[in-house]
Amino acid sequence: VELIKLASLIITLNKSVACAERVSGVLAVPTTMNYPAKGGAAKKVTGDAAVTFKNVSFTYAGAGAESLSDISFTAKRGQTIGIIGGTGSGKSTLVSLISRFYDATSGDVMVDGENVKNYTKEELCNKVGVVQQRAVLFKGSIRDNMKWGKQDQLDFMLEQNGKNLSGGQKQRLSIARALVKKPEILILDDSSSALDFATDAKLRKAVHNLEGNTTTFLVSQRIAGIRQADQILVLGNGTLEGNGTHDELMKTCEVYREIYFSQFPEERAAYNNESGVIA
Repeated sequence: VELIKLASLIITLNKSVACAERVSGVLAVPTTMNYPAKGGAAKKVTGDAAVTFKNVSFTYAGAGAESLSDISFTAKRGQTIGIIGGTGSGKSTLVSLISRFYDATSGDVMVDGENVKNYTKEELCNKVGVVQQRAVLFKGSIRDNMKWGKQDQLDFMLEQNGKNLSGGQKQRLSIARALVKKPEILILDDSSSALDFATDAKLRKAVHNLEGNTTTFLVSQRIAGIRQADQILVLGNGTLEGNGTHDELMKTCEVYREIYFSQFPEERAAYNNESGVIA
C-alpha cells in the first residue's frame, strides 16, 4: 500500500512540475502593448467626439487577410452606437480596438480626441467598461467580483467562473460590474445573448437612461437590440457596409435589409409593396 502511495506521489509531482513550467512560461511572455509611463491624456478632452476611427485597418498575427479594412466613423459623446453584421464580420474586433485589447495595423483610434495609444493603462481602464459575450466571473463573493469595477457590499458566494449561476445571471452580473464604475465609454459585446427578450428590453432602457454622458457601443445579432441606436454600423467581411439610423439603412444598405428581413420575414412583403418591388 505504501509503495502504491509513493508511486502515486511521484506521478502527481511530475504532473505538478510540468504544470508549473507551463504556467511560468505563460507568465513570462512579455506584453506587446506599450503604455506611456506618465498620464495626462485623459484630461485632454476636446470637442464632442467620444470615439473616432480614422481609416482603421487591422490584421491578426499570422492571418492571411485583414479583419477590418479602412473603417472610419465618429461616435459623439452620449450617443448609442449599434454594431451588427454576420459571423466573422469584425464586430468584436472593432470594439476591442477601443479598449486597446489590440492596436490597429494602420489608421488611428481616438478617444476624446486623443490617440488611444497615449493613455496609460489605468486611464483607459477607468474610461472604458467592457462586457463580453462570454461572462468571466471569479470564485468568491459577488462583492469580490464587483470590486473589479468598484467596491460593493454583496456577499453571495460564487463558484469558479460562476458555475452556480445561470447564463443570464452571469451576464447580468458582468454588466453590473461594468456599470458600477460609471464608465465614460460602455462596450456591450453581444452581452445580452443569454437574456430573455423582456429582460433585454429592460436592460436597453436602463442603459439609455444612464446618468452622465456615457457613450455606449452595442454589438448584437438582434436588430431589435440596436434598432433605436443613434448610429448603426453595418459590417461585412471586415468592411463598413453602411452607417446611419435604422430608417436610413433600410433605404440605403442592402446588407442591413437582408439581416432585417431574415429576423422579421413578415415585414418583407409590406416593404416590397411600399417600394414597388415585385416579391
